[in-house]
Amino acid sequence: MSKLILSLDGMVLREYKLEKNTVTIGRKAHNDIQIDNLAVSGEHARLNMIGNDVFLEDLESTNGTQVNGQPVQRQLLQDGDLVELGKYKLKFMQETGAAKAAAGGGQEDFEKTMVIRPGAVKPAAPAAPAAASAPPPPKPATATPVYRSGDTVMELPQSAPKPAPSTDDRPAAIKVLTGGNAGKSLELVKNLTSLGKPGVQVAILTRRPTGFFITHVEGPSRPLVNGNQIGVQAELLKDHDVIELAGVKMEFYYK
Repeated sequence: MSKLILSLDGMVLREYKLEKNTVTIGRKAHNDIQIDNLAVSGEHARLNMIGNDVFLEDLESTNGTQVNGQPVQRQLLQDGDLVELGKYKLKFMQETGAAKAAAGGGQEDFEKTMVIRPGAVKPAAPAAPAAASAPPPPKPATATPVYRSGDTVMELPQSAPKPAPSTDDRPAAIKVLTGGNAGKSLELVKNLTSLGKPGVQVAILTRRPTGFFITHVEGPSRPLVNGNQIGVQAELLKDHDVIELAGVKMEFYYK
C-alpha cells in the first residue's frame, strides 16, 4: 500500500496510508490530509489512485505544488518523490509487490505450519541399511544436433537468444476531429499529457516504453476508444485510435 510521510524542517510529523481512491490535501479540516498553515490553500491538492498508479493534481492553489523542486499541475508520482507545499514536505512511498510478499511471507509460513499434538505421531520404523550406492552413470557427451540429407551434413542452429523488450519511442500526436478546435493537432512531447475538461471528464496520456497509454482520472464516465469505454486500468493506444472525451472526438496517431 502506498503512503505519504509528512515532515517539517526534517522532522517527521505523521504518516498517511493511501487507502482511498481520492485523497485531498489542504488547510481546511474536511481534507483527508490537513496541513494547518497559511501557506497551504484551503483545498490545495488532490491524489487520484488508478490501479497501481498515483496521480498528484494541484487544485489551483495560491502558492502551487512542487514535486522534487519543480512546480507541477498534474504529475504521476514515483517511489521516493518529494511533494512540497510551502515548508511542508510529503514523501511518497510505494510498496512494491516484492516488498508485500516479503512482509506477508512470515505470516503465510506460520499459517501453513502443522501443529503436532503429543502422542499423535507413531514412532518411525528404523531405517533400513542403505545399499551400497552404485557410481553414477557417466554423463553423455553433449553433441551438436545435425541433420543428414544424402551426403550433406548440416548443423542445426541453436535456439536464438530472446530479443530485448522493444521500446516504442516514435513521436505521436492528437488531432481534434469535432468541436470548436476541429482540425487542430497537439504533439505529445511530454511523458504525461492531460486531456478533457476539469469537473466534467479528464483523462491523461502517459508515454511508457511500449507506447502511449490512456487513463481515466476525473468524471462520472470513462472515455471511449473506438466507441468502447476504457477500463479502470491504463489502456495502450494504437495508431489511429479515436478517443471520445468530454463530448469531443480526437484521433491518436504516430507521426
